[in-house]
Amino acid sequence: MNEPHHLRDQLAQRNQRLQAIAGLLKAELFGIDPIIDRVIDSVRAWYLMPELISRPVIICLWGLTGTGKTQLVRRLAQLLGFYDRFVEVQMDGFSNGAGWRGAQSISGMLTQSGVREGEPGILVLDEFQRFRTIDNKRVDVRVERYQDVWALLSDGRLPPALSLLSSIESSMAEAAFDAERADDSEAAMRFKLRAWEAQELKRNLKLDAPLTEIMAWSPDQVQEQLRAFRESGQHRWETDYSRLLVFVCGNLDEAYEDLATSVGDCDSDADIFHALTGKLSVIDVKEALNRRFKPEQVARLGNEHVIYPSLSRRAYEQLIEQGCTRYGAEAQSRCGLRFEMADSVREQIYANAVFPAQGTRPLFSSLHAILGAGLAKAALWAIEHGAALGDTVTLTADGRSLIAHWGGQSQAIAAPFEINRLRQRNNPDFRALLAVHEAGHGLVHALLFGRAPQEIKIHVASFEGGYNAYSARKVWSRRNMLDSICTSLAGRAAERLVFGPELSSSGAENDLRKATETAARMLRHLGHGERLGRTDVCTSSDDNLCTDVQATDAPIEALLQEAHARATELLDTHRDALLALVDELMVHGQVTPARFGVVVGLPLGSAEDALDPYAERLAEFREMRRVREPA
Repeated sequence: MNEPHHLRDQLAQRNQRLQAIAGLLKAELFGIDPIIDRVIDSVRAWYLMPELISRPVIICLWGLTGTGKTQLVRRLAQLLGFYDRFVEVQMDGFSNGAGWRGAQSISGMLTQSGVREGEPGILVLDEFQRFRTIDNKRVDVRVERYQDVWALLSDGRLPPALSLLSSIESSMAEAAFDAERADDSEAAMRFKLRAWEAQELKRNLKLDAPLTEIMAWSPDQVQEQLRAFRESGQHRWETDYSRLLVFVCGNLDEAYEDLATSVGDCDSDADIFHALTGKLSVIDVKEALNRRFKPEQVARLGNEHVIYPSLSRRAYEQLIEQGCTRYGAEAQSRCGLRFEMADSVREQIYANAVFPAQGTRPLFSSLHAILGAGLAKAALWAIEHGAALGDTVTLTADGRSLIAHWGGQSQAIAAPFEINRLRQRNNPDFRALLAVHEAGHGLVHALLFGRAPQEIKIHVASFEGGYNAYSARKVWSRRNMLDSICTSLAGRAAERLVFGPELSSSGAENDLRKATETAARMLRHLGHGERLGRTDVCTSSDDNLCTDVQATDAPIEALLQEAHARATELLDTHRDALLALVDELMVHGQVTPARFGVVVGLPLGSAEDALDPYAERLAEFREMRRVREPA
């Protein structure tokens, strides 16, 4: 046993190494410093004193695609020196040689790795969201591979595959039966373990013999090993992986879906989307997990859930700067010219490559498309015009092309900058329609909820339209829902007010669907109408619901008509604010929360307090009771 001072020195050295690793990770992976700190803190006890670990340390990393989850884990394993005791499993069941029998279990893959029983190792369960065990109706999904993952996550001790051992015994019995009835020419044919059977036998029975020797065993020798195994103590049966560090990584779209779909999946401002996704909590994650897994399985994932927000604008700018530097250095090493890139190049890369809800993958592919070919063409042009080794070629961008500059000459180079051009909506009629429609939504939302939309945009490349993004609410009151319906119908109301009924467009289809869904949910599911019982269409005889949905059709339509009239009246009353928003959108293509208040001239509250004043109403109720009580 280590002396106390030796132990203190060891702990100090390992802790210092952890801090150094954290610094290296932060220098390489931009925009996730808090995530790195959280992960480093979570692995501290496992790394400093693995002798004290008696069950796997489980860390769950959840985030949108392309936010660096897998990259962080791989790099951490390398820096910790565990690259030879590292196993990564794609939980979709299609990777890692799924046709090989050993790949059907986590234990089989661990056996083939450098991870040793009873010793520390790192296991990554990637794309975990694809390994669902229940469907959307909570019916069990048939799962054939990786069934032992739940036992591993529970305590790290895996029981032997008794069904496999029984299968081997059955194969031997069949071979013996056939041998008794074989003629002399077939007498030499005997039972022989196949390679995968020998491997599984070695793993489950904890044998030290070489694989080739096990494959040559006679049925009697195999039977003897099986008998000894069954007569051994229970402690020998289990395979001990209790000192594993397990990373569970995945994209829980359910946790992010309301945020992503509200901004067309890609065009939101990076900082706004970063702030929205930064509000997701462990409760959001567990709700999403409960849609895919059974409660007892969710419990085995533990409570160490690290949630990735989307990357901020600054993080994307750092990635672009890093990419420009790398591509420039690679081009210089190949042709001997130096390359300097102006700010306009980085600005155009950002405008055409950053889609916050899609992570970093679009950025990396765009960097290659823009700079990979662009620098090669710039170098070729400069050399053809007399550039010598060590000369500097400067690159700028004008929104349509990269422009190479050398020796007082310039050359435009085609570049894929069409995304930003798509956002501009140059057709004046289309811009006017989008501006009026989205201004209507935004203004009515601000008037009813007392706060600006998170974002209003008509510069959108991902679909033909614009959008408003609103702050989330913890609780929706009846008043909130009525206000939401009114907001949903405000785009159509604005079109009819400004352009007249004959020119109102087809762009309100989704708005009408959303408003109708909200109204129906209010009256049929939430008891906010004259009827209290839940009204729905039953799909099972066990559903105890009222199926008379037709009785609510007329009240739903009346509610929608009233909300549309209300939206029209609000917009008509605040025409100046509406036109100011329209002008802002026509010129700039978007309105941020900070700019919104300046444009419309309305006093607006913070998005942080998006909840009705329930505490104030409770205090008023108490006071009313006190006043009514006799003296």
